[in-house]
Amino acid sequence: MSENDVVGSDSAVLSEVEDSKTAKKPTARAMPKWEAEVRDRLRAGLRRFSKPLSDLAARDANEGDTRLLVTDFLCDAFGFDKYADLTTEYQVKGDFADYGVRIDRELIAFIEVKRIATKLAPKHLRQVEMYAVNEGVEWVILTNGAVWQVYHLTGGLPVVIDLALDVNLLGEQSPAQKVNQLFYLTRESLRRRQIDELWKAKRATAPQSLAQVLIAAPVVEEIRKELRRRTGQNVDTGELVRLLRETVLRPECLG
Repeated sequence: MSENDVVGSDSAVLSEVEDSKTAKKPTARAMPKWEAEVRDRLRAGLRRFSKPLSDLAARDANEGDTRLLVTDFLCDAFGFDKYADLTTEYQVKGDFADYGVRIDRELIAFIEVKRIATKLAPKHLRQVEMYAVNEGVEWVILTNGAVWQVYHLTGGLPVVIDLALDVNLLGEQSPAQKVNQLFYLTRESLRRRQIDELWKAKRATAPQSLAQVLIAAPVVEEIRKELRRRTGQNVDTGELVRLLRETVLRPECLG
C-alpha cells in the first residue's frame, strides 16, 4: 500500500468524523419572519416610550395622562388597532373596565390602568377580576404604564388567579429581557394563544403558594363546614373566599 493511499484513507476517516460531529450539532430554531418583525417593533417601542414614561413618573402624572401613554403603547408597540381591537370604558353590568381587548371580534382580555405612581396591588385586581368573570374572559392586564402584570383567571368556586407575567419597563432588566416578556402581549402572539402555553408551563413547574392552597375548593369547603359546626351559620362559599383574601391573605399577613 502506498503512502498516498494511507494518507488518503486517514483523511477520509477524519472527514467522516468531522461530518458526524457536524450532523450531531443541534440547529437553532429559525425565528419566523412575523416574530422577528414583532420583536423589532417592540424594541423600537421601548426606545420611543422610555423618555415619555420617565417624564410621567417624574411629574407624578394622573391616571388620565397615564392612560394616554398606555393607549399609544398598546398600538405602537403591541400592534393593536385603536379602533378595531380596543374598546375604552367597556361596559360590564352597569360598570366600566378601562379597556376591553378584542382580536378577530373575540373578547380576550380586560386592562385596568392606574396612575403611574401607584404601586400595583391585589386590591386593584378585584374589580377588573369581576368584569372578567362576568364576561367569561381568561386574561386580565393590570398596569400603571411602567409595570405590566398579566393574570390568568380559571373559573369555578373559587376563581383561581395566576400571575403569568410581571415586567417593569423602567426596571433594571435588559431591553432583550423586556422584549422576551412583552412579546406575549403583542396582538400577533395573543392571536396565536402563545401566552396560554407560557402560563401552563409556569403553572406546571411553580409550587403552590399559601394563598392558592387556602382558596382551593376542598379547603374552602372544609373551612365553611367547620364554621357552620361552630357557629350554626351557613357561610356562602364566595363570601368566605372574599373574606380570606381580605384578611389572612393580605400581603402583610403572609409576611
